[in-house]
Amino acid sequence: MPTPPEPFPIPAELAGQTLAAILRLRLPGQSWSQVRKLVETRRVLVDEALCQDPARRLKEGDVLEITAKPFPVHRGETVETLVIRYLDDDVVVVEKASGINTVRHPAEREWSDGRRELSPTLEDLTQRAIAEQLGRPKHTLPRLRTVQRLDKDTSGLVVFARSIPAERALGAQFREHSVIRRYLAIVPGFVPPQTFTSHLVRDRGDGRRGSGSESQGKLAITHVSVFERLPTHTMLLCQLETGKTHQIRIHLAEAGHPICGEKVYGTQPLVETGDPPRLALHATELGFVHPVSGANVHWEMVLPLDLQGFLVRLRRLEKR
Repeated sequence: MPTPPEPFPIPAELAGQTLAAILRLRLPGQSWSQVRKLVETRRVLVDEALCQDPARRLKEGDVLEITAKPFPVHRGETVETLVIRYLDDDVVVVEKASGINTVRHPAEREWSDGRRELSPTLEDLTQRAIAEQLGRPKHTLPRLRTVQRLDKDTSGLVVFARSIPAERALGAQFREHSVIRRYLAIVPGFVPPQTFTSHLVRDRGDGRRGSGSESQGKLAITHVSVFERLPTHTMLLCQLETGKTHQIRIHLAEAGHPICGEKVYGTQPLVETGDPPRLALHATELGFVHPVSGANVHWEMVLPLDLQGFLVRLRRLEKR
């Protein structure tokens, strides 16, 4: 196959069609077996995540990408390296690495364990780690219930509910915006302390999420303060008041300061220290009222080593 086409946001007129069907439209002359082989050989991403189901139906705004080489089998986070920060009968808090999806797409829920292991999600690894820690077979554990998600390339703290009462109580806290969620983000230029407020829509006109009219969008509020001023960049502490998809990434990109490593909502000027290792966004704080005990619980997670190294390189620019 020649050079793959550019990433393709799914327009409204193609929403609901299968991945295989849309691939044939994007790759004229390719047969059904050829596009299925692309999927099977790990050459297709949807919203920056590997997709291996040719029958998956895509939604408006999904971004389809065909890679030049097979997407590597995930070797980063494993059960052995996963850090569980807190575990009881109702909740589990874990540290998420960059490069792994929080949860599996609904179309992939019926995958076998063997297939899941080729591209495990944080949910998969967490359940296996709990089973090992408790010394129990995985199938005897209550399923994890999703109350929070982080983007694939974002690292940081994530909580899952382990019981129905916890799921309901935590869900209510997230809806009421009472959960403490703070992120570190490294951006080019200087961004002063401020609050970003907009209404986010699934398609701002170019197939990407972004700010739109109040009547069409969902309210999104992000508070930012300066965590560290660097010679050519700023490390920001971002606090979510609401929690919409890609909210911090969109607000900073629309302000003219896309997060270093951003691939969807804009590009950054070249950095003398080299490209960032990945999206420079990290969920550093998480706090909420325990859904059963009522205690205030809070965790912090330091910046991962890859972003620490990038930060060190940015600091050195001042000495030149």
